[in-house]
Amino acid sequence: MITSLLLALLILATLGLLIFDLLVVLLSYSICWYEYSNANPRLVDKRFTRKNSQLVIKLIFTEVLFDFITIVAIPFGFINRKNPALQRGETPVLLLHGLFVNQSCWFWFKRRLRQHGFKNIVTINLSSWHSEEALTELLAKRIDELRHQLGVNKVHLVGHSMGGMIARNYVQLRGGHDKVETLVCLGSPHQGSKLATFSTDPLGKLLVPDSDFLQRLNSAPIPENIQLTNIYTNKDNMVLPNSNNHLSWGTAVELDGMGHTALIYRKEPIDATITALKKMAATPI
Repeated sequence: MITSLLLALLILATLGLLIFDLLVVLLSYSICWYEYSNANPRLVDKRFTRKNSQLVIKLIFTEVLFDFITIVAIPFGFINRKNPALQRGETPVLLLHGLFVNQSCWFWFKRRLRQHGFKNIVTINLSSWHSEEALTELLAKRIDELRHQLGVNKVHLVGHSMGGMIARNYVQLRGGHDKVETLVCLGSPHQGSKLATFSTDPLGKLLVPDSDFLQRLNSAPIPENIQLTNIYTNKDNMVLPNSNNHLSWGTAVELDGMGHTALIYRKEPIDATITALKKMAATPI
């Protein structure tokens, strides 16, 4: 009886989570479509074509799937597991997640990196309820720990969404440019997002377009000794408008046919990240 009740509750919770996930994705893409159609009224005539309908279904289905996987994985991000031994002398790759999730979202990304020969892969939890300065301080501390532990001068940083903004804050405003070799941003809202006005947490409010934080960051000097790769999708349902994920410096990699969360699961963005990391590793000193 108890087992059946628990199973029923689990099924109801799963269905509730899926419905919530679907509603969020539908709402975000609806707002995106509203923005696109107002910017280019000719798009309205093509909204129900077979090609567009198939694309919409694909975008919504895959984004709901990846969001659901990410949310379900969250509890595992709070478990203190024994990390694989890090190898001295090898530059570590430090992964920074986005808002409302934790380090568990990188499980597939880490697997792919290891398949391509990266051994020192590190993740940390970044609370959405702390300030950008508190999180940048946490990042700075972890980077110094890794440098001393592994006997290296620099680290690679890979940041998804807000994680990329924290990484930029570290290298551009907090003097961390001499300690970072490569910076990869995945779907980071460099110019903010109109959806940030719905946010209630401290970090989300920083991403309102033209916020003080974004103005300081985007007017800061560009680090000359850091190889930055900015990977984004032109179908991002969280960075609105999509042009706000563009950056005036670094190498841009534009992808198509995927949403915001898909950037940490799909083959194309992961391969682009690996290419950026290996390119810097192969650059003669």
